[in-house]
Amino acid sequence: MLVRLKGSIMRMAFLDSTGSLQPPAYEPWYEPNVTADGEEKEKVRKRRPVSVSPSTSQDLNESQYAVVCSEKQAKVMSLPSQTCIYKHSITETSFILRADVVQMSQGVCVACFCANGHIMTLSVPGLRPLMDVNYLPLTDMRIARTFCFTNLGQAMYLCSPTEIQRLTYSQDICENLQEMLGELFTPVETPEAPNRGFFKGLFGGGAQSLDREELFGEIAAGKASRSLAQHIPGPGGIEGMKGAASGVVGDLARARIALDERGQKLGELDERTAAMMSSADFFSKHAHEV
Repeated sequence: MLVRLKGSIMRMAFLDSTGSLQPPAYEPWYEPNVTADGEEKEKVRKRRPVSVSPSTSQDLNESQYAVVCSEKQAKVMSLPSQTCIYKHSITETSFILRADVVQMSQGVCVACFCANGHIMTLSVPGLRPLMDVNYLPLTDMRIARTFCFTNLGQAMYLCSPTEIQRLTYSQDICENLQEMLGELFTPVETPEAPNRGFFKGLFGGGAQSLDREELFGEIAAGKASRSLAQHIPGPGGIEGMKGAASGVVGDLARARIALDERGQKLGELDERTAAMMSSADFFSKHAHEV
């Protein structure tokens, strides 16, 4: 089959006479119950797939379709006659970065992502334009390398080395988007542990860890535990505490100075008292002599 299109081929797919995607020509197969014995492994290695040829000429003349999409155009070829029945020019000013033939809820379509940021879908096999949306201009080559379309109207790409961006171009998915959003976990409130008495745990059977603080500490007496602390913030905060501390230091300094001054005055008073006592003794001595 010879097909001429503008640009390099991006995607090829085959459809049956009803317009449905053809299943792959092979299916992965393995033997789950193969043992390590050499004889059984040799039997499995010698098995070959059985080819089945069509039994009637009607099977040979069954019409099929080949969908070929390039960087600029898309064609639908009829098989086995190899005639082009549909042709559509997707873009002229840009080029296609990614093209896939995907299965939708109502049929099959061709989904394309262009370098100018447009996402377009075409019907199959008629190649009728269904959607043309300006989504995201090509600003990072990581998007061009990782962008891919999936079935049922979804697409995804790596927006960063560790993040996956998921999008949809299907109305059915948009209507059920809230139900499809996943969660990493479901928040559940932790239930409180049931209260068990000391004797019930002691004679009820089964091993149980006992807390010494619970048995003999202040909790059993109805008092708050010493390990439980409560922070009560002050009215002024850190600045208020600094101001109060500086005020207390100033008061202490003034009190100390006052004490020093009082001590000096008491010392002077003692000296004057001693001088008065010596003068009194001297006066008394001279009075006796007279």
